[in-house]
Amino acid sequence: MSDPLGMIAIGIRGGIGPAEALHPQRVPRPVPLPGQVLVRVRAAGVNRPDLLQREGRYPPPPGAPDTLGLEIAGEVVVAAGRWRVGDRVCALLGGGGYAQYAAVDARHALPIPFDASIDGSDFVRAAALPETVFTVFANVFEHGALRAGETLLVHGATSGIGVMAIQMGKAAGARVIATARGADKAAQAQSLGADLAIDTLTQDFGALAEQAGGVDVALDMVGAPYFEATLGALNTGGRIVYIAAQGGGTLQVPVWALMRKRAVLTGSTLRPRDVNEKARLAAQVERIVWPWIRAGRVRAVVDRMFPLEQAAKAHAWLEAGQHVGKVVLTV
Repeated sequence: MSDPLGMIAIGIRGGIGPAEALHPQRVPRPVPLPGQVLVRVRAAGVNRPDLLQREGRYPPPPGAPDTLGLEIAGEVVVAAGRWRVGDRVCALLGGGGYAQYAAVDARHALPIPFDASIDGSDFVRAAALPETVFTVFANVFEHGALRAGETLLVHGATSGIGVMAIQMGKAAGARVIATARGADKAAQAQSLGADLAIDTLTQDFGALAEQAGGVDVALDMVGAPYFEATLGALNTGGRIVYIAAQGGGTLQVPVWALMRKRAVLTGSTLRPRDVNEKARLAAQVERIVWPWIRAGRVRAVVDRMFPLEQAAKAHAWLEAGQHVGKVVLTV
């Protein structure tokens, strides 16, 4: 007998574990709360915080589903707010995206900025947007206060965040210096619009960035190993913005150098922000970034797609670190 109120979602055997612990399971379909829409998910983005949650190192915020998945694209099946049944949306979630249906605050959903496609590629590209666009906008343009004519340094340039930061920086009129591990990845970063792409395996990015005129804003997900060189390349009044610390999270800060440069060290996370703050960010993203996407100045870069049932393979691929852009699950 069919279960009209059930759905397939990805669970984690034992609660935490390696990529192989991910498996499809039958669970109840979410019931939207007042102010939420229910979305029939067609695609879901895979992000590094999902890997951390799977490992037990990044628990969902209070009230969020235990299911992984921070961004989706699909069709509204239960309406709320400005949305009607059948509307095509992408959305930022606190969790629950690796599933056939997801409930989301109506204010955190945005219209898909692409024309509808027969093969569903519009959903795939749209699912690759919310987490990266919101993160880059909040950190580079709000915390980092990047302005036209300034120079943005992007570490981890071929990650999902990196490829979006390069494009959004260029769309805003900034000069972009990108770093990546390996000549091939550096070349790919340059093809995405970076004015200067540096292979950190063979080149001194700090010296090259200084020679190129220095940087005003640095977006860093590496952390401690890159701090000294990044600070050295920073112009007076520059800002270093942290969104992760994959190489180490404890910095040795030379306070006098910080003072001389009037530098700012800052950073943030996106997922724990309250619903009203995320709604504010969504409105700003739709106002500023969505026109860039519609004009073709910013595009979703999808590295690889996996069916929902193969979420374990998607996580393994992301962990391997060979991707350029986003990994997406199709539902």
